[in-house]
Amino acid sequence: MKIVFLDALTLGDVNFDRFREFGDVKVYDVTLRDEVIDRVKDVDIVVTNKVVIDKEVMDNSNIKFIQVAATGMNNVDLEYAKKKGILVKNVSGYSTPSVVQHTFALVLGLLNRVKYFDEYTRSKYSKSKIFTHIVPWFEIKGKRWGIIGLGSIGKEVAKVAKAFGAEVVYYSTSGKNNSKEYKRVELDELLKSSDIISIHAPLNDNTKNLISFDEIMKIKDGAILVNVGRGGIINERDLAKALSVKDIFIGIDVFEKEPINEDNPLLKFKDKTLLSPHIAWTSIEARERLMDGIYQNIKQFLNR
Repeated sequence: MKIVFLDALTLGDVNFDRFREFGDVKVYDVTLRDEVIDRVKDVDIVVTNKVVIDKEVMDNSNIKFIQVAATGMNNVDLEYAKKKGILVKNVSGYSTPSVVQHTFALVLGLLNRVKYFDEYTRSKYSKSKIFTHIVPWFEIKGKRWGIIGLGSIGKEVAKVAKAFGAEVVYYSTSGKNNSKEYKRVELDELLKSSDIISIHAPLNDNTKNLISFDEIMKIKDGAILVNVGRGGIINERDLAKALSVKDIFIGIDVFEKEPINEDNPLLKFKDKTLLSPHIAWTSIEARERLMDGIYQNIKQFLNR
């Protein structure tokens, strides 16, 4: 078997040696669009994280199995792969603990004003007349935490938020998720009543621009909004427009375009935002689980 990893750089410092037991393995750090066909035309198994595998690629290759090195599979034309008899697999659930932890890193970073206090301590604290420096921040306990998307990650966030003492409510973007433990509300109520809002939904027709200017303006002053779902759920230009006139605090790990453009309007709101480069899924343990899942999927495919 011939196996190719098209964008290994997106997986970090992982070891590919075990895959060589399956056959000839080629590992490319990055694969540009005009390089894809040349690199996959003679291989049996393709492993891709973000490189697009569409009709053109499939028609110009003999691919038998596509392994997506992620949970989301929107970079593969699944319908055409099915017509061609090409098996496509992902790895689900590997990143849940990692994303939950980063959700709270963003929330607590904003809530406890970590960047501000660190800068103050380094630059001004030595000149203070008193032992402390008080600016407003609030506790999670007793506040309402609104979750948009109560899937596996959303449910785990809900558990931790509840442990902090928050009242948890949720909005189902699919309309299908129901919970006996948490109150389901409409989006308007969630936005208007929540002190902390976190997004854990996929990007699809139901969620594209779900949070635009009108929705953002409904959020309480002083509230926190975190997106670790997908870029495009929040309209970024509308968010920047709202941040110019409204005191809310934003934590974002996912963007409409990744990497972001240098002129992304959110970059100028340093005091109101905490940003990270799509890394919520990348804990050491999560990437180990991902590689284990890829290995097992390939093994099962070959042992059919």
